[in-house]
Amino acid sequence: MAEVYLDIKQWGNNLGVRLPAAVARAAHLHADQRVRVSVEDGQIVICPADASSLTLEQRLAKFDPERHGGEAMASEPVGAEKW
Repeated sequence: MAEVYLDIKQWGNNLGVRLPAAVARAAHLHADQRVRVSVEDGQIVICPADASSLTLEQRLAKFDPERHGGEAMASEPVGAEKW
């Protein structure tokens, strides 16, 4: 197992850690790969994200109007749309 000690750095409003190449190789990670970061029993866990694409129905099921600002379009005509 690859093991290193790293410093956490400020990255904008976030914190960041750069993974050394040996650690990334050992974990089978590569640049631009999507990962899931979680905290389990007080430890940070980084796992490759599911490679399968979500269907439209799955994406819509995850949509939360409260979080994403409600409807994207007005339900009634506005401005020049009125006849």
